[in-house]
Amino acid sequence: MCGACLQNPPSFDACIAAVDYAYPWADALAQLKFRGDPGWARALATLMRSTPWMEPALEAADRVLAVPLSTERLRERGFNQSALLARQLAGTKADCHTLLRLHATEVQSGLPRVQRLRNLRGAFAVEPARAASLRGQRVVLIDDVMTTGATLHAATLALREAGVAQVTAAVLARTGLD
Repeated sequence: MCGACLQNPPSFDACIAAVDYAYPWADALAQLKFRGDPGWARALATLMRSTPWMEPALEAADRVLAVPLSTERLRERGFNQSALLARQLAGTKADCHTLLRLHATEVQSGLPRVQRLRNLRGAFAVEPARAASLRGQRVVLIDDVMTTGATLHAATLALREAGVAQVTAAVLARTGLD
């Protein structure tokens, strides 16, 4: 655990990161995310799956959820890269309809953690008709990149409100893994 996490423990129980957000992975992720090439999802999910502790986390999970995009960003991009990764990683356990993004937020890159947390306050919720089915469940929450952890924190808070017992965050890349 890093020093920042020791001082301010995250809301999720664990985080598994496949790679450092650096060359060549940052370029591969940019191909997927910003250049509209969803064909990268399979290879990047394979990389994630080969990460220590990922396979046991996926096997123990009741569901694998993707961090949702806002409607506007989804329309812009044409796909949710986290959902593509979740489907590749978990097959039928992947659930891309339970966790909702309630509103668009300012682009996170370049913002400090405090501003990111403020930006994401109330951004996520659990689909009301599915909330009861989450009570007591173990969830793996998939995102593409973790910088400060603010997005995963906000999404986890929504899952905890619905009664999720355990949240393991799983990301392709983590910034600052030195």
